[in-house]
Amino acid sequence: MKKLFLLLTISLLSFSDVFAQVEYKVITSVESIVPNGLGRSRIVSALDERDYKEFTSQRTDDKETDKRNKSKRDEIRVKNFEETKLLNFYNLGGIRFQNIAANDAVITSKINTMIEEGWELAFVTSAVESEGGKGDGKGIFITRYIFKRPKQ
Repeated sequence: MKKLFLLLTISLLSFSDVFAQVEYKVITSVESIVPNGLGRSRIVSALDERDYKEFTSQRTDDKETDKRNKSKRDEIRVKNFEETKLLNFYNLGGIRFQNIAANDAVITSKINTMIEEGWELAFVTSAVESEGGKGDGKGIFITRYIFKRPKQ
């Protein structure tokens, strides 16, 4: 009987994490790879929340039940956000490794602050839109840092 009780207790404790509520926060760094230092680089963090359901519709083949999404873009926009300046990857002399190191230091500071506030870095994903050939002159390096913590 004692073994059964012990086994049941251990089982219940191991499943307690499954029921824990978690919240997520996305922090985005956008680093310019525009030649001659003409771009803008920032860390951006929304301070307002949005419910995606308010901006979502379900499309179907049935014309009678098909509903277009009528939400306006200005309803989606977040005007209350945190913006941290970063340096551009390029200046007039070309790529600046000092700028990359400086950005790494600022991003590390942001990550460490989030961790001190109880967030855990859960996922990191990045992408590049680089110059597309002669005359393009545009590009960004974007990274999304996805943090999580127990819901408070």
